[in-house]
Amino acid sequence: MSAELVRYEVRGGVAWLTLCDPPVNGYSHEMMLALDRAILAARFDDAVHVLVVTGAGEKFFCAGANIEQLKAMTPSFKYSFCLHANETLLRLEHTPKLTIAALNGHCVGGGLEVALACDLRVAREGAGKIGLPEVALGVLPGTGGTQRLTRVLGASRALDWMVHGRNVDVAEAERAGLVHRILPAAGFVDAVQQYAEQFCAPRKASLAVGMIKRAVLGGGELPLESGLALERELQARLFASADCRIGLEAFLAKQAPAFTGR
Repeated sequence: MSAELVRYEVRGGVAWLTLCDPPVNGYSHEMMLALDRAILAARFDDAVHVLVVTGAGEKFFCAGANIEQLKAMTPSFKYSFCLHANETLLRLEHTPKLTIAALNGHCVGGGLEVALACDLRVAREGAGKIGLPEVALGVLPGTGGTQRLTRVLGASRALDWMVHGRNVDVAEAERAGLVHRILPAAGFVDAVQQYAEQFCAPRKASLAVGMIKRAVLGGGELPLESGLALERELQARLFASADCRIGLEAFLAKQAPAFTGR
């Protein structure tokens, strides 16, 4: 795994995927390949219940695509680059484990598109700016931004942000519903770890968390009856799980459950 570009480590059931390309952690095709491999490693690791994506350092989560490299690409390579980035972020989004973007610094352009592919977004207090300013480069947010920001903010607000190229602070992003939590700047990494561990076994039935994610993301755009069918199939899998047995037995015994993630 390309440790220089994406650092991968597991702590307490939480896989940390850290984008490492100072000073702004801009992503290249090589970083996306490394991120893809890290996502797969976390997906197949039974000891991992939650994924956290963050940036190295304290100034930038990610400033998006490496502009110098992008400028040097041929049009056909640019298309394939965008396609692979889409596929990588879809793999992150489709992973049946909770994913959290930990915004440690500025999160703009493609960096926000990476964060939008995560299920939850937490930000360091005073972390910096958040937005999709691609219009200033004469392009659109092309790694999922036009689609995912619209689904988070609604079409009217998302369009306003993108055509103006607005960059907002984390407080405004939280008020808009783009950021779910603002955590203290001091001890931010530890605070994110504690936040993520609440979704891990034994405290939480992480398999159920993953199935809730699949039901919401997979069923949200379906007709109601199709969404209900998906919900039933996922529930049937959970009914057969060890955690369901543990949860029901603990409830009847009036005890706190100790889930296994199975």
